[in-house]
Amino acid sequence: MDFLMSGLAACGACLFTNPLEVVKTRMQLQGELRAPGTYQRHYRNVFHAFITIGKVDGLAALQKGLAPALLYQFLMNGIRLGTYGLVEAGGYLHTTEGTLSPVRSAAAGALAGVMGAYLGSPIYMVKTHLQAQAATEIAVGHQYNHQGMFQALTKIGQKHGLVGLWRGALGGLPRVIVGSSTQLCTFSSTKDLMTQWEIFPPQSWKVALAAAMVSGIAVVLAMTPFDVVSTRLYNQPTDAQGKGLMYRGLLDALLQTARTEGIFGMYKGIGASYFRLGPHTILSLFFWDQLRTVYYTYTK
Repeated sequence: MDFLMSGLAACGACLFTNPLEVVKTRMQLQGELRAPGTYQRHYRNVFHAFITIGKVDGLAALQKGLAPALLYQFLMNGIRLGTYGLVEAGGYLHTTEGTLSPVRSAAAGALAGVMGAYLGSPIYMVKTHLQAQAATEIAVGHQYNHQGMFQALTKIGQKHGLVGLWRGALGGLPRVIVGSSTQLCTFSSTKDLMTQWEIFPPQSWKVALAAAMVSGIAVVLAMTPFDVVSTRLYNQPTDAQGKGLMYRGLLDALLQTARTEGIFGMYKGIGASYFRLGPHTILSLFFWDQLRTVYYTYTK
């Protein structure tokens, strides 16, 4: 039930935040490996991106990649939050004195995140491809022109084999390690502190909501550089053997991006990242916490 509740909570959040994921993906690919000022900016900011995509690609394009996004959230966060919840329920995150250990919490969050992200990597790659697809006049990054999730998975599998489906998986893991450990550590720590300080009544939904809001800010600041290069690693064109033509790996992508686009290139789309990751973190952690509260209340 922990895994099911975690997956459902993440899917609930995804329904609201997927349009922001589409915007974030395109802003991260815009001007890829181009010096600032040398390329046309189709998307000037988050709000302009929404208007541009809706006007050129149609309003339905703002929900591009929704099917793989929901499946990825169910798999990744079902495993991640479910595993973390079991570890937390087992008392492994607390010291012998009964206080929450930030180190244990961060380590558990990172390990749980790695498990979920690696298994869901093929789905995340296809999601990135679909969300990057756009009309020629506003296209950014490499265009794969898939017809849908299953067609994309079949096409990649037939062309590059099983290994090709996990292309970019290792490069995407640091993103999840940093994001998951930061998210769950700050969420648990903030929730624990607020309970101790008695800011809200015991068992109030406001405790989870406030802790999730703090967690959302921390995640965006820590995760964005890794999120940018992860998007680019997944979306880069490949040769006949399935090898990336633009980046050799995570470190190469980080160095190339910083060298050609500057430090701000590492934070491309941070506004979209916050508008997406912030609400997604808040909604998924809030839904997760409330579902667990209801479940354990009525099953005791």
